[in-house]
Amino acid sequence: LHIAILASILSLVIYWIIRDRYRVRNLNGKHVFITGCDTGLGNSLAKWLDKKGFCVIAACATEKGSQELQSCSSLSLKTVNLNLADSNSIARAVVFVTEQTAGKGLFGLVSNAEGTAPVGPTDWLRIEDFHSVLDVSLLGLIEITLKLLPLLKKAEGRVVNLINAKGLMAFVGGGYSLSKWGMEAFSDTLRIEMQHFGVKVSIVEHGFFKAEEVNSDIIEKYLFKLWNRLTPEIRDSYGEKYLVE
Repeated sequence: LHIAILASILSLVIYWIIRDRYRVRNLNGKHVFITGCDTGLGNSLAKWLDKKGFCVIAACATEKGSQELQSCSSLSLKTVNLNLADSNSIARAVVFVTEQTAGKGLFGLVSNAEGTAPVGPTDWLRIEDFHSVLDVSLLGLIEITLKLLPLLKKAEGRVVNLINAKGLMAFVGGGYSLSKWGMEAFSDTLRIEMQHFGVKVSIVEHGFFKAEEVNSDIIEKYLFKLWNRLTPEIRDSYGEKYLVE
């Protein structure tokens, strides 16, 4: 029994070593589309993949973000404006990606969106507060994935969904944790369904890093904003000292 256990462990170690030594070859002409590239993880990843030789298509929410990214990248990196809460913007981005890939298909789709606010006690929130997060960080990412699936199938590419692992700990109300759990479920079902087409689907659960650390002042500002719009009945149920404590 002990020998069998040791053999199993050794087999796993060998598998991990072989797997981790695998590298993508012939990067020239392989297109990767990344969302959320204005700042943070998406921005850093776009620069890194560009240096590695991939044909990066970086989606930015602002013109400023696009210009700053292009200024420190190679000429092969392309940017496109994308508002994940707007279906028309998503459609335009898909057309742009289709034109850039020029019939080759899409090697990779990296979905990255970090909408956090508003967060707070659930009965402080309105349905539009949930929409403001879910429309971007869940439904928007799902919509653009669905529209890019034909290109991913053509290249037998891969989908990589970046999910902040801390969002999987539901410690406060709002759409943030809902969006992360939703992307987990979407990724799991998509992975099973896309196996038939040779498309891989992965989840990368990351933590906060320096570029996107949560600003407590911003959260406090949102909490006071929510507090000030509450009905007297709800405020009385919590008490005036609730925010101070």
